[in-house]
Amino acid sequence: MKKFLFALLFVSLLAGSGIANPLDAFKDLEGTLDIAGGTAHIPVMTQAAQDIMTFNPKIRITVAGGGSGVGVKQVGEGLAGIGNTGRPLKESEIEKYGLKTFPFAIDGVALAVHPDNPVKALTKDQVVKIYSGKITDWKDLGGNSGTINLYGREDGSGTRETFTDKLFGKGELSPSVNVVNSNGAMKTAIAQDKRAIGYVGIGHLDNSIAGVAIDGHVPSQENAASGEYPVVRNLFMNTKGEPTGLTAAFIDYIFSEPGAKIIEKSGYIPLPKSK
Repeated sequence: MKKFLFALLFVSLLAGSGIANPLDAFKDLEGTLDIAGGTAHIPVMTQAAQDIMTFNPKIRITVAGGGSGVGVKQVGEGLAGIGNTGRPLKESEIEKYGLKTFPFAIDGVALAVHPDNPVKALTKDQVVKIYSGKITDWKDLGGNSGTINLYGREDGSGTRETFTDKLFGKGELSPSVNVVNSNGAMKTAIAQDKRAIGYVGIGHLDNSIAGVAIDGHVPSQENAASGEYPVVRNLFMNTKGEPTGLTAAFIDYIFSEPGAKIIEKSGYIPLPKSK
């Protein structure tokens, strides 16, 4: 229902603006736009970039990951036109670099295990004990006997920050956590390890890994949008100062009806552009 309402909103906005095709905004533009940062954003950014470059070959858009911290640094230092984050900007980052932020999608962060793992539901308390190293064997959670192999994200990751803020709090993580540097790397690690547990953006759940319910709340984008699933975040595009030219046009395209469809296809819930 929420997706439907967002779609109606975008259609009405476009109808009121008189723009028949949002790509027409790129007709007379040319140049390069570099985008970097949060890895959850990559499917959306890449598809939008392909649409735009196909429409106008004089435009070149590059999309790279690196995590939210990299996104802030790259855009702040002028190395990228857009720096993506999976968390809100810190006041210190806004003040240091003069950044402007654009939340464009809702995403949830899901605990995930190998599909063959019988443990598909945990309590928040169990999650804390797992990641603090107090529970170390799957048999203590009703699973098959074997060491729990912990996976987590790197410092500066928006996915990690959401996970720790919403689930783990200020507790100290176990030193046995295996650190990976992207949602894609996390999926690969869990899919190849039957004793693994890790966390990814809900939009990255597929048949290769299995989402884990927390306190009875199933990780899905619908549940994240409704508020039923508690481990949620917004995805942000950030610019140094007010965006102009190609950068501004790209951001507007993400907030257009075609952009909303890309966001939904990527597994996220689109947000309207804030005033």
